[in-house]
Amino acid sequence: MNATENMPWQDIPSFRLVDADLRQVAELIHRSLSGPEWSEEIAPLLEHFIARSGKMIRPALVLLAGRCFGPIGKKHVDVSAMMQMVHDATLLHDDVVDDGLTRRGAPTVNSLWGNESAVLLGDFVLSRVFHMTVDLDPALARVVAETAVRVCEGELRQVAQRRNWELTESEYISIITDKSAAFFSGCCRIGALLSHASDEQTDALAKYGLNAGIAFQIEDDLLDITGDELETGKTAQRDVTKSKPTLATIHLLGAVGASERAGVHALLDDPSRSRDALRRMFDLHGSLEYACAQARHYVDRAIKALVAVPEGDGKDALIATAHFMADRKA
Repeated sequence: MNATENMPWQDIPSFRLVDADLRQVAELIHRSLSGPEWSEEIAPLLEHFIARSGKMIRPALVLLAGRCFGPIGKKHVDVSAMMQMVHDATLLHDDVVDDGLTRRGAPTVNSLWGNESAVLLGDFVLSRVFHMTVDLDPALARVVAETAVRVCEGELRQVAQRRNWELTESEYISIITDKSAAFFSGCCRIGALLSHASDEQTDALAKYGLNAGIAFQIEDDLLDITGDELETGKTAQRDVTKSKPTLATIHLLGAVGASERAGVHALLDDPSRSRDALRRMFDLHGSLEYACAQARHYVDRAIKALVAVPEGDGKDALIATAHFMADRKA
């Protein structure tokens, strides 16, 4: 990797503090998934996979959490790479589940090589992560494993709730906590543990990650409705097309009168023919604004959780990162 090459995470100002470390993470992922030992059949898939690093939010959280308590070491980089690889593996599976055609501005693996190859590639990447955890302290390996399990649980719960237009806001928050926020929390926790933070400080960072992660997922669901595919870099309106309840849809169903609810259900059940009508309904009832406000609420909670963390550039970067979670364009 060229040391002067612009990378996607540099669009997030707070990540520039750990830019050099993130480059090491990207290089480690590249080394872990490339090499002469892989057959010529699998090599093109791996090359396509590792060429798109994304914004590296999860490894950045590991690094910034560690930076709050001292310098970044090799273990921070190793664990950051593992967390990113777990995330990327879940995205390969997500694209199959959601029929995604683009990811990070490029064709998805499933659109190029088929669903079977995408699923198996995701499994392959996860197996590489588990191989890497052999060298970790058991307590740290446990965090990595528990994070992966909880993400999968959240994804399963979300699939099970498709077309459940009776889903409550608290149930939605519970699902995205498993699906996304627990991952952010695990990244922050493990970064603090690697830097020998106190129990109080480690718990504070885990709480920060949980709330920031909830804000991130609420905003991600909003971008699925409002985002420009050229800016987000992935197939638009997949949640709507797959009939996944989101905070905006839950709010809309609570805002309309009983006589209108059946009509909204019909729009939600046939989204491919009703996207414009749904957007008008969201706008009319302030559902998008409500979801935005809730995302900012969780950002505030995340920042308040950092009270036990010492002042410094690491903490400042985490605060700026929390604000980014609820103010994204991609």
